[in-house]
Amino acid sequence: MIFLKTDEEIEIQRESSLLVGKTLAEVARHIKPGVKTIELDQVAEEFIRDHHAEPGFKGYGGFPATLCISVNDQVVHGIPGKSELKDGDIVSIDCGVLLNGFYGDSAYTFEVGEVSAEVRNLVAATKYALNKGIEMAVDGMRTGDIGFAIQSYIEPYGYGIVRELVGHGVGRKLHEKPEVPNYGRRGSGVKLRTGMVIAIEPMINLGVRNVRQEKDGWTIRTADGKPSAHFEHTVAIRNERADVLSSFENIENVLQSLNC
Repeated sequence: MIFLKTDEEIEIQRESSLLVGKTLAEVARHIKPGVKTIELDQVAEEFIRDHHAEPGFKGYGGFPATLCISVNDQVVHGIPGKSELKDGDIVSIDCGVLLNGFYGDSAYTFEVGEVSAEVRNLVAATKYALNKGIEMAVDGMRTGDIGFAIQSYIEPYGYGIVRELVGHGVGRKLHEKPEVPNYGRRGSGVKLRTGMVIAIEPMINLGVRNVRQEKDGWTIRTADGKPSAHFEHTVAIRNERADVLSSFENIENVLQSLNC
């Protein structure tokens, strides 16, 4: 079943989604070579709870942490631990928040120190692909239109689009219908209606699209060991233009201040 939200519920969900962006911005202040990923997770959990919300991922399906932290060839669902970030890494950080009964969900891929031009281009293309998908997230379009927009932008670069993992509806539950693939055909899939709220999240690999799961039961890696990038926004479907509930503004303000 697909749940349509009222305008009031969407505004509540916007609060949750914006808190995700603020949390990721707080985490961004601590991203540097030598930091342990578990330390970033602790920063996020404290920040979320200080804002009277609950970590959306912790305990979800047995997941043990507040953040999914995925480094280099880890695509998504990486478990924070004692490993340290290194100069030249990229790290996808996915965060969910439960506030006032509704979830927000967003992800951002960060560059650690000096990243190669090849990998920097992958990150930039993935972020832009998210925007291309969001442009299609309006009433009357279909999930296939979102996937097609992402796929047609990404494939000329020769990158691999992960197919086993997709975007999703989000609301009172972290994962709701419909699924939102990052590939597809125009005019195919579920029809989008005003009041739907979805998470759009391209996962793009530098090499092949194939992935494998680690023995921990969570971490997904690229099959060829090449890096992967991941960006995600929570988006409400509207009549003429998508309403992006989450935001990267706070994250990028922090990154800009750190690079000054």
